[in-house]
Amino acid sequence: MRILVVEDDVQLAEMLMEALSDRQYVVDVAQDGEQAWNFVNGLEYDLVVLDITLPKLDGVSFCQRLRSRNNTLPVLMLTARDTLTDKITGLDAGADDYMVKPFEMPELMARIRALLRRNSAAASFPNLSWGNLHLNPSTYEVTYAEQSLHLTAKEFALLELMVSSGRRVLSRAGIIERIWSLDDPPSEETVKSHIKTLRNKLREAGAPDGLIETVHGLGYRLKQL
Repeated sequence: MRILVVEDDVQLAEMLMEALSDRQYVVDVAQDGEQAWNFVNGLEYDLVVLDITLPKLDGVSFCQRLRSRNNTLPVLMLTARDTLTDKITGLDAGADDYMVKPFEMPELMARIRALLRRNSAAASFPNLSWGNLHLNPSTYEVTYAEQSLHLTAKEFALLELMVSSGRRVLSRAGIIERIWSLDDPPSEETVKSHIKTLRNKLREAGAPDGLIETVHGLGYRLKQL
């Protein structure tokens, strides 16, 4: 899942990015409202963590603009303003939840999980399958013919993307965009390395050679079953 953190306090933004990344979310950070607006119009996000006081476009105006275009992306507002009027203003602008700084990280993470569950696109975290290959996005467990695979977070994200995409070809650039943060994109050689490792782990679990196909000049997809 991809989360956009919109926060101009660099130290807080880095803390949020680290905490969310540790929980295997893909995280992008914007330091002003206009940059955040460009991000949500260029990438698919599952949630926005949004500060109210921002340069260029404040959080309330950002949220109003988002909702005026019928965008239902979940928004969790963060603010140092703790009056009832400020909270009502944020919620009326279209925020789904509202937290006052300073906050406890475990509570913030719990609220993020709650908003993600509410989002219809991510609510059920359905298990994914491709033949004998099964992934559980809730527990990060992967099996092939009941044989467990031990994957890193990025390997899991890559395999999850491939299974959910089915026969659609995924380019290396497209893979990077979907499962890496914008501020730390790897080279395409890194993607090739992850694909190679995944193939080896699948083979060791009993999967046939070629389960992950290379479509020369285009990218990768799963083999037709």
